[in-house]
Amino acid sequence: MRLAPVVLAGALALAGCGKGDKPADGAAGSPAASAPGATVEPTAAMGEQIFKRCVACHTIDRGGNNGIGPNLHGIVGRAVASHEGFSYSSAMKAKGGVWDNAALDLYLKQPMMAVPGTRMAFAGIPDDLDRKAVILYLDEQSK
Repeated sequence: MRLAPVVLAGALALAGCGKGDKPADGAAGSPAASAPGATVEPTAAMGEQIFKRCVACHTIDRGGNNGIGPNLHGIVGRAVASHEGFSYSSAMKAKGGVWDNAALDLYLKQPMMAVPGTRMAFAGIPDDLDRKAVILYLDEQSK
């Protein structure tokens, strides 16, 4: 019977794992709590929180330095692989195009699938609403 408390503790620990970036559906104060079945509309403020995952490699300040990855200020609407002073991979240079909302969404979902050979070693943002929030934040920071 000593195994039961250990199993229970493990189950509780695993239940606490998760994104932690947004409230669970039905959490007090969340839009989902006030309207059953309603979805949360992504905002730039939500995107700012999610973008904290990116700051180890990217800056977003106007005129900011490149990091491991390029500075992302002004990324929305900018040509792919065009930030001055950053050494892009051959794969990113070959991609071409412009970082519009659709291109950013596809890339942020699974960077290594969207641009095979990219040096961005990031698994991606699988949640559609999280990606939209990040793109809203990037767009807001570009102004």
